[in-house]
Amino acid sequence: MANHQRPLSPHLQVYRWQVQMVTSILHRATGIILAVGSLLVAWALVALAAGPEQWADFSAAARSPLGFLVLFGWTWAFAFHLINGIRHLLQDAGKSFDIPGFIRNSWIAVIGSLVLTALVWAVAMMQGGAA
Repeated sequence: MANHQRPLSPHLQVYRWQVQMVTSILHRATGIILAVGSLLVAWALVALAAGPEQWADFSAAARSPLGFLVLFGWTWAFAFHLINGIRHLLQDAGKSFDIPGFIRNSWIAVIGSLVLTALVWAVAMMQGGAA
């Protein structure tokens, strides 16, 4: 049996990190985060339907420092996945498929998700957390 030298497939360590690579990886990761986070939404709805005592338990968990961190992260994941998904829809329609447009829209997804998350939480904090 002949032993031919075959090229190895390059791995992440070989490539120079670019915003397009990061947004692609983050889009997949935020999709997983949103799927897991939907369990929190289900918990909230079940607690709301179960009565005031169960809702108070959920509310206490959500208002804890860890709960705040989880909800903040889930909000960012939602914002990023939404904006990046819109970017993908535009690219599927043939818009901004050139490299400069691809890079610009990737940065728009990253920065836009941070701005949208900050706006959502600013409104929530101005409402006293009742938003």
